[in-house]
Amino acid sequence: MEQMDTSRQLNRGLKSRHLQMIALGGIIGSGYFLGSGYVVGKAGPASVLAYLLGGLIVYAVMVCLGELAVARPIAGSFISYTRDYISPAWACGVGWCYWLTWVTYVPSEMIAAGIIMNSFFPAVSAMWWAVLFGLAITFINLSEVNLFGEMEFWLALIKIVALLAFCLLAIMIFFGIIGGGDYLGTSVLLSSGGFAPEGYWIVLLTMVIILVNFQGSEIIGLAAAESKDPAKCIPATIRQITVRIISLYIIPMLLLVTIFPWDKANLEKSIFAAALQAYGLEWAGAIFSFVVLTAAISCSNSGLYGCTRAMYALAQEKMAPEFLGRLNKQGVPQNATALSIGVCWLGILLYTFDQDQSIYTYLLALSGFTGAIAWISICWSQYNFRKQLSPDEEHQLQYKAPFFPYITQFGIWAQLACLVCVAFTAELRTSLYLGVPLLVLPIAIYWWTALRKEAVTES
Repeated sequence: MEQMDTSRQLNRGLKSRHLQMIALGGIIGSGYFLGSGYVVGKAGPASVLAYLLGGLIVYAVMVCLGELAVARPIAGSFISYTRDYISPAWACGVGWCYWLTWVTYVPSEMIAAGIIMNSFFPAVSAMWWAVLFGLAITFINLSEVNLFGEMEFWLALIKIVALLAFCLLAIMIFFGIIGGGDYLGTSVLLSSGGFAPEGYWIVLLTMVIILVNFQGSEIIGLAAAESKDPAKCIPATIRQITVRIISLYIIPMLLLVTIFPWDKANLEKSIFAAALQAYGLEWAGAIFSFVVLTAAISCSNSGLYGCTRAMYALAQEKMAPEFLGRLNKQGVPQNATALSIGVCWLGILLYTFDQDQSIYTYLLALSGFTGAIAWISICWSQYNFRKQLSPDEEHQLQYKAPFFPYITQFGIWAQLACLVCVAFTAELRTSLYLGVPLLVLPIAIYWWTALRKEAVTES
C-alpha cells in the first residue's frame, strides 16, 4: 500500500450551498424531531422562548466563528483557534471532548434510523439496518469531500421541506381548514396551565437539550479549510444559516404548541408526527417517520465528518497520534475517519443492549455539555483574537463579528448559565459526571506529557 504523504492538503471541494446544508444537516437531527418532545413536555408552550434563546446563542457563536474562519481558514478550526488564543491544554481537552461526544452520539442516530426502518420492515432487525447505514456513512466519509457535501445537501433538503410542510399543515389545522376542528385560537396554547405551566425558570433548565438540537452548526468552521472560497462562502453561509436556523426551529415550534397540548408530549415518537396524527393525518405521521430517518442519517453523516476533522486537527497539533493526521489521495483524513468509525461501530453494539428513553436523554444532555464547551471556546477565542489585533489589523478584517464585544460575551455567559442549570435538573445532572472528566482528563494528560518533555529537555 502506498504510504500517505503528510504534506497533502485537505481537498477544497465544498461549495457555498454544501456548507449551508452541512450546518443545517448537523443541527436538524433526530434529536430535534424526537428530543423536542422532552423540551415541550417540561416547559410547555414556553419552550418557544427556550428555542428563541438558543437561536440567539447560535447567532453569537456563528458570527464569532465566522470572523475566525475567514481570517484563518485552517484545518481544525476552533481546536486550532483555542490552542492559539486560549491555551494548548484547553484545546486538547475541548478537541478530545468534542470527538468523544460525536462518536457516542452518532451511533445513537444510527440505532434510531435502524429502529425506524424496522418498523417499516419488521423482518429485518434494527441492528442490521444500523449496520447498513453505518457502511453507507463510512463510504461517504472516506470518499472525496464533494460527495459528502452533495449527499448532505439532499438529505438536509428533505428535512427542510418536511418542516415547511408541517408549518403549512399546522396553519391549516389552526384555522380549522383541515383536521375536522374549528378555529383554535389560544385554546390549545393557553390550556393546561397557561403559556408557562411550570414557570419561566424551567426554560433555562431545558436549555442544555436546546443546545444539543442546535449543535452541529460549528461544523462549518471545521469545513472552512475544505471550502473553495472561504472569504466569500463563510460570511454568506453564516448570514443565511442563522436566519434559516431560527426560522426552521422557532416558527415550527410556535405552530406546534398552538395545535398540540404540551402535556401529551414525550420521547416515544416524533412530537411533530404525534401532533398531525391527533388531527387524523395518519399519512403525515408516517411521512415524518421517514423524515426522522433521513434526519438520523444526515446528522450521523455530518457528525462523523465533524469528529474526524476534529481528530485530524488534534493530530496536526501533536495532541493525538501522528498517523491520525495523514491524508489519502483524495485529501481525506482516512485514518482519523477509520478510528472514528471503529468507535461508532462499538457504540452500535453497546446501544443494542439497552435503548431506554433515559439513556437517549442522557446522551442528549452529554452532547449538550460538550457542545457548549466547544461553543464557549469559539467565542472566547474570538474575543482574545480581536483583543490582540492592532487598529490597522482590525480594519483589514474581511469579516467582523457585529456588536463586539457584547455579542461575544453574551455567547459565553449565556452558555455558562445553561451549564449551571444542568446541575439543578435531576435527569440531566448525570451528564456532568461523565462530561467533566471527558474534558479534564485530556487536559491533565497534556500537562503531564508537557512536564515530562520539559524534564527530559532540562536533563
